[in-house]
This record gives sequence, C-alpha cells and structure tokens, in this order.
Amino acid sequence: MYIATIPNRSSPPAILLREAYREGGKVKNRTLANLTHWAPERIEALRRALKGEGGSAAGGPFTFTRSLPHGHVAAVLGKLKQLGLDLLLSSRRSRMRDLCVAMIVGWILEPGSKLTTAARWRADTAKDTTGKVLGIEDVEVDELYEALDWLLERQPKVETELARRHLTEGSLVLYDLTSTWFEGRTCPLARLGYPRDKKRGKLQIEFGVMADVEGRPVGVEVFAGNTSDPKTLAVQIEKIRERFGIEHVVLVGDRGMITDARIREDLAPVPGLEWITALRAPAVHDLVRKGAFQLSLFDERDLVEIAHPDYPGERLVVCRNPLLALERARKRAALLAATEKELLRVAEAVRRERTPLRGSAKIDLRLGRVLGRFKMAKHFDLQIAEDSFTWSRKEASIAEEAALDGIYVLRTCVPADRMDAPGVVRSYKALTHVERLFRGMKISGLQVRPIRHRLEDRVRAHVFLCVLAAYVEWHMRHDLAPILFDETDPEAAAAARASIVAPAKRSPAALAKAATEENDGGLPVQSFRSLLKDLGTIVRNRVEPADGAPPFDQDTVPTPLQARAFELLGVSPACSQVQVGHVGVVCPSEADYCSTQAGNFGLAFKA
Repeated sequence: MYIATIPNRSSPPAILLREAYREGGKVKNRTLANLTHWAPERIEALRRALKGEGGSAAGGPFTFTRSLPHGHVAAVLGKLKQLGLDLLLSSRRSRMRDLCVAMIVGWILEPGSKLTTAARWRADTAKDTTGKVLGIEDVEVDELYEALDWLLERQPKVETELARRHLTEGSLVLYDLTSTWFEGRTCPLARLGYPRDKKRGKLQIEFGVMADVEGRPVGVEVFAGNTSDPKTLAVQIEKIRERFGIEHVVLVGDRGMITDARIREDLAPVPGLEWITALRAPAVHDLVRKGAFQLSLFDERDLVEIAHPDYPGERLVVCRNPLLALERARKRAALLAATEKELLRVAEAVRRERTPLRGSAKIDLRLGRVLGRFKMAKHFDLQIAEDSFTWSRKEASIAEEAALDGIYVLRTCVPADRMDAPGVVRSYKALTHVERLFRGMKISGLQVRPIRHRLEDRVRAHVFLCVLAAYVEWHMRHDLAPILFDETDPEAAAAARASIVAPAKRSPAALAKAATEENDGGLPVQSFRSLLKDLGTIVRNRVEPADGAPPFDQDTVPTPLQARAFELLGVSPACSQVQVGHVGVVCPSEADYCSTQAGNFGLAFKA
C-alpha cells in the first residue's frame, strides 16, 4: 500500500490510499480510501508507517501503549468469514451476530465461561484482539447469554444451509451419538445414563451429530442424558427429509444405533432412505452356528459378501482384520486375568478365619461387583454355597469367542450395482470421522464440557456453538494440513493399504513429516493447537508518536511458518474489521474484511 497525491486542476490535490496488486501478470492499482480530509501530519504519520519506519512524522520517538496477540484471531476469524458462516447467522451485521462470531472464534482459541470470555474481550482486560476487531470491547456477560438465545433461533436455518452445501441426493450421511457429563442438577436434560465418559454417578446429556462423508458437521441434536441411541434416529430422519428436503440418502450408523427394531419401524417405511450398519456380536455368533459362512474362507482373504434368509433384501459383508483379532485376544486375556485376581480375593474372604464372608447372598453380591466391572461372567462357571465359593473357566465359551476374533459383519440395503462390498466397508469406516470430531469437542480443544448452563435451550445453544466451532476448525485443519502432522495425500495412503479391511496406513509424505518434523518445503510441522499458539505470537501493537501525531496500530511481521499458514488459509494476518477512529479511515466497501494490510493502520469497513 502507498499514499498517492493526485493533481486536481483548480482544486487541492486528492490524497488517496492505494494498493498495488497483480492480475493476469499485470500490475494494477486500486483505491482503498480518500485521505484528502486528513490533516497533513496524520497523512505523514500513515505514510511513514506504511514504509515501516518507526517514529512520528517528525522522526521523534514513539511509545507502544498496548500489545495484544492477534495472529490466531485473524486466522480463525478470517476463515470463518471466508466460509460465510457469519452471513449464515444473519445477512446483516448486528451486535448479536458479532457476539456469536466472537464466541465461535473464542471457543476455538480458548474455551471458557461467559464471565471469563467477556473479560477477555473488554478493552481494559483484553487478552487478544477479538473484542477490538469486532467492536465488542464493551461486552457484558448478560449479552452473551442473549446472543446464545439469538443463535439457537437460527439453528434450523444454518443447518439447512450447511446441508445444502455438503449433502446431495444419494450422498452418505454419517450419524453418531455421544454424551458428556453435566455439573449441576437443575437442567431438565441432565439425567443419569450410560456414561461414555466413564463419569459414573454424574448427570449427563446426549447429543448426536450428522456429518458428510468427510466428517464436516452439518447438524446436531441434544437429547436427555438417559436417551438410548436408537431412540434418537427418528429425529434425524425427519430432519433429513423435512428440513433438508433430501429424498434419497444413505445413512451410516453403528450397530448400537441402527438396530433391527429401528430398521423395521423407522428406516424401512421411508422410501429412498438406505442405510449401512453392523451386526451385534450375538447375531454374528448366530450366523456362524447356522453355517452362513465358514471361518476357513478367511485363510486367503479378508472380505466376503454373503446373503442369508434371516436378512431378506439385505447384503452382508463379512470382514476379518488380523490386527483387530490380536487386540481382542490380548484384551480378553487381560480381562480374564483381572477377573480371576478379584475372584481369588473373594475366595480368600470366604476362607479367612476372622470375620469370613458368609451367606450365598452376600457372596453373590460381592461377585456381582467384580463381574459387572470386567464383563467376563459368560466365561466363568461359579459355584456358590453358604460358606464356600469356587470357580472355573468355561474353556469352550472362550474358544468359541476367540474363533471370531477380528470378525465383524456389515449389513446394508444399498444395491450392489451402486456400492460394491469394499465401498460398504469404506462407508462404515467413515464413522471414524465423527468419532474424531467428538474427541476434538470433548478432549482436544473445543471443550464442550464442562457445561455451565442450567436452562434447556442454553444447553442446546452451547452444543450448537461448539459444533459451529468444529465446522470452522475442520476447514482450517484441511487447509493447514501441509504444515501439520495431518495426512496430505489420502490417495497414496489408500494405495499403501493391502485392502480396505486392513488398518489404515499413512502416506510416504506423512511418514516423512513425522520422521523429520518438517514438510517438503523445510518448514517445521506441528499440531493444530501448537500452530494456533504460534500464530498468537503475531502481536498488534498500539503505537503513539511522542510529537502528538495520531496513534496507529502496527502488527509484528509474520515468520515464514506463520506467513505460510495464512497463505494456506487464504486470509491475511492483517485482515480484520475494526471500529472507526483508530486512524480515522473508512473504506467504502461492502466487504466485512479485505485481503490487504489495511487492518494494520486502523482501516474500518462499512457493514
């Protein structure tokens, strides 16, 4: 950028802020702002700042009055706006939209309570430039709760648009459910249920996420904490058909989600709705007993497609993963050993001389705790009397289960002419994308928990906010993959696998990055979270010249790695929307942000 003086015949010359850029190999110029009304000293101060010269117009000293981390804010906010997520919330800028955008950005950078979040944005206690960039430096905590209510009202519209972007007729829809514990007792959604997070005795909520085949979240629904997986399916089917308006999809869910009852009652009656799921272990054992397939088939192959009269009109794809077989054998051996260790303690309690454990009811109660913990009761024969207790392993039961180690059976109604057997396996394995999304929301960074809300709608809004943050993060990870440890060549990774049933392999490029901790350009690679922290070292400094010239903002220069990150994201580290008044420039543009360095000097854009 530079300042140009344009002669104006009989009038004073026009002072314009311009930018040079290349288009089609030609150098062109465009005007960003008219500075004619500025005082000369202000123009000179900006001219010197654009040249990267320190000091004021007269060359005197200057003072840095405030320095705030800015690069990570610019990266996340720039990507959010590039995705048009702010426009999905509302086509017109408003205070509520800015607060929701800020909360999405904040949830990716540093999740926290509303009290902590508001303090992080206020002018006097700011921890980064989010408040300044979005003009919410005067935010109050109650406003954030109002913004959550405003956001929840727009959830149907936003989800419909995301589905329009990423789902089409005939596409795969991944659906899975998870839970998270709840601190408190007053929310109607908080119930005791199956604790996936292993927090026994804690109230919890359930929420199910729908995603496209690549794992981009397109919708979320919150349920009471005691809701079983299959009971959530009807709501998602209605959402796909009625709200999204998609007539034909292939719904992919795990064996606990798409059960026989749900297939009969919810899926089969809906025309155009197909599905892929897996059989539970008892059903697999039943197929083996009925001779539906021979285990010797897997001596030379790891996948076979069969049909069976118990599943009319369906295809069954039987797979055997040898590494999964080894892991199941190891885990079963460990659980059997741990169970026997506890059973031995019970037997010693029965035999001890002082205060022995007596009575079959008391012994049975003690054994119930042991067997309920390790889930190995099916493999032990227990003999309980009033004053004695012995046990033995059921070797036949253990051998029968061991014979099916690594075996799993997928079932689907998708015709073979539209999806072959490897395609069925590939589609089912895509559920790992949703599981990875859940890990990111609960463990890695987005932190859907702990839930600090008590009203039912606030809890729903909180989860929806986390999903929107996950949507932005998904796209950032995808763009930044060359400088992350993430996979960048999925085709090479797929070619490295012996078959679709075999465990996933990393491509040679990904292995090289992991070994050298550098990409092919020599830049260091790191995790997504560590890269965000690194981007946060790009600081926005508030500079006040000592001679009375107007203050201005100046960003630190990005490192090569930081510059590459912004290049991959397609946004600028200086790309930000600020309030009028830092230097006094207002660019007459309808864009919420620009790809220039204008943000360094307090340029603001009309919404």
